[in-house]
Amino acid sequence: MNDDRTHVQEFFAARAADWDTRFPDDGPAYAAAVAELGLHEGDRVLDAGCGTGRALPPLRAAVGPSGVVLGADLTPAMLEAAVRAGRDRDGRLLLADVAALPLRARSLDAVFAAGLIAHLPDPAENLRELARVVRPGGGLALFHPIGRKALAARQGRQITPDDLRAEPNLRTLLTRSGWRMTSYVDEDARFLALAVRES
Repeated sequence: MNDDRTHVQEFFAARAADWDTRFPDDGPAYAAAVAELGLHEGDRVLDAGCGTGRALPPLRAAVGPSGVVLGADLTPAMLEAAVRAGRDRDGRLLLADVAALPLRARSLDAVFAAGLIAHLPDPAENLRELARVVRPGGGLALFHPIGRKALAARQGRQITPDDLRAEPNLRTLLTRSGWRMTSYVDEDARFLALAVRES
């Protein structure tokens, strides 16, 4: 495991127990972002970097009982917190790295990824891995419950032109990784970029 992955695990392991209490009002934002992904009854969807599984209930509601919901995370403590919250009832939890998912190629209809992109050690390669497991025409939602400016203020930093989530940078990154951006919203209340898997 490289240092980036170890750092991510250590960062989230230290915060897993109280993660949901730190951000108690995010539920409606997650539900709204899932709705914009356009899932259908019976779809197969992955919550990549699922953390404590806050997106799993709205994902389950979107795909119904016949759909498949998976939640993958690199940090065991986050998955344990998801189980304690009962969110494992809404999806199957996998201890997995998005750099090498234990899934067949083109086996999913969509991927939902909340707060993930800033923690990817190799964003282009990791987004290619997400594209590998999604069928052509399938969707990707890159989401954060607050926008770039609000997040930077919370973290005590400035947004720079090379910010990965800036629209031109993200559009280029997605294109290089097998995706086509279809929508981009960056407001104080949320960040949401939607993309479609190219053939």
